[in-house]
Amino acid sequence: MRRHDDWTLEAKCQGKQDELFPDGADQKRVRSLCAGCRVRKECLAEALDNRIEWGVWGGMTERERRQLLRQRSDVADWSVILLGKHGSFHER
Repeated sequence: MRRHDDWTLEAKCQGKQDELFPDGADQKRVRSLCAGCRVRKECLAEALDNRIEWGVWGGMTERERRQLLRQRSDVADWSVILLGKHGSFHER
């Protein structure tokens, strides 16, 4: 069985973390790196569940994540919604 954080090993952006933390408008350009990533939902759930404020995660910019969190303040566990399980990494 895989550990919860093992999804990072399959991230399309692995080794490109510096690129995922640009300023302002460049975030929209950078989020294209997330397109087609196998673990995009795991990444987004991680950012939303942990209220990560910086960078592009799961294809969403800081501003987009803040807006989603405000709109859906009722959500206690994003991994349940996005992954259908309690934060576990899906076997592929």
